[in-house]
Amino acid sequence: MSTNRMIALGVVAALHVLLGYAFMTGLAQKAIKAVAGPIEAVNIKEEAPPPEEPPPPPPKDIEIPPFVPPPEVSVQTDNPPPPTLTTQSRVEAPPPPAAITPPAPAAKPGTPAHEKGNPSRLFSTDDYPPGALRREEQGKVVAKFDVGTDGRISNCVIIQSVSPDLDKTTCRLLTSRLRYDPATENGQPVPEIGRTRSITWVVPPDR
Repeated sequence: MSTNRMIALGVVAALHVLLGYAFMTGLAQKAIKAVAGPIEAVNIKEEAPPPEEPPPPPPKDIEIPPFVPPPEVSVQTDNPPPPTLTTQSRVEAPPPPAAITPPAPAAKPGTPAHEKGNPSRLFSTDDYPPGALRREEQGKVVAKFDVGTDGRISNCVIIQSVSPDLDKTTCRLLTSRLRYDPATENGQPVPEIGRTRSITWVVPPDR
């Protein structure tokens, strides 16, 4: 520890000892009185409160006069009271029923075309194509065609073939010789499409 620090500690200790002694001898009290000086008492007057306002007088009783009903006045008139009007709502008559048109009579069903003449006389052995006869070609040829309103046929097509000669001869004979009563619908002639007819070719034994 340094010498300066030891000296400072000694000085502080000496001051403490002196202060303690001063308090013990009353020097401290004299010093406090000298610093504070005499204390004077001052009287402070309080302001008087404002006078209270007197309360308002009580309300006077109001007298309410008793209710007197007005007198009844009856007015007499020489005129009689008006008659009571009664209204009657107009009821419109319902419209007349609509005229019912009777349905048209059902159309008569159509009738198909009917072949004229004797079918067995449509062709003979003389109509046999020579080439088919030499080759002994025979069989049933079926053709399909249309029948016009004049009973004639058109658009002949072979649907079952035997040979080119017999097929061609079949359509030629049907177109040139076959006639029909045309088909009808509602009594009027109409064309018939897709009718069929067959011819069976047989080689004659005495050729």
